[in-house]
Amino acid sequence: MQSFEPGGLAVIIGAGGGIGAAMKQALISSGAFAKVLGSARSPGPGVELPGLDLTDEPTIAATAARVKATGLEMRVLFDATGFLHGDGFSPEKSLAALDPAHMARSFAINTIGPALLMKHFLPLLPRTGKSVFATLSAKVGSIGDNQLGGWYSYRASKAALNQLVCTAAIELARKSPDAICVALHPGTVETGLSDGFAKQGLNVRKPDQASSELSEVLDRLDTRHTGGFYDYNGAALPW
Repeated sequence: MQSFEPGGLAVIIGAGGGIGAAMKQALISSGAFAKVLGSARSPGPGVELPGLDLTDEPTIAATAARVKATGLEMRVLFDATGFLHGDGFSPEKSLAALDPAHMARSFAINTIGPALLMKHFLPLLPRTGKSVFATLSAKVGSIGDNQLGGWYSYRASKAALNQLVCTAAIELARKSPDAICVALHPGTVETGLSDGFAKQGLNVRKPDQASSELSEVLDRLDTRHTGGFYDYNGAALPW
């Protein structure tokens, strides 16, 4: 992580999950930051900033205020949150399976939550020097790459997230021209989100490997990449 100015702060949202916890450790091990803080909804190992609920904006604002109060320049905000299944919901295979409650849940966590993170955390990025806001999207959110159909709520919520990232990056560039705002596809990672959907033939990776790849992508990013959608190798993905 040599591309970041030393002495800064990195924040991981969703540090209690598989990718989030591994990403936090990768950034600590890099030695590039004075402090790396993990945030999650509930207290737990590696979570210094509990209480952030993506469906509750005041908790997001409160966490951002705690980050600002550290007095450190936030050089990385990595959002490792996401919702695919659970709470009685599974990815829809057909239009007949569409459920308004499922769609609302998907958009609340995959789209609205990250948008509120951008609202409250992008203003904390320094005006000069490299900084990155990265949120986990998904390749299935690509409209241009959609060949199989299905997974309506997840696809649509991630496609909407990609649009929000692209739009926010334009506004961010006016205030912090060295800052970068991107959506990243982590691939299929062995976590609770992909449990039951990591089909044979997919390149399923451990969280440690995925976090290593993603941290390398963060290090290679520059302002030419802001507003973009990239995979875990740094390759651009179609919208």
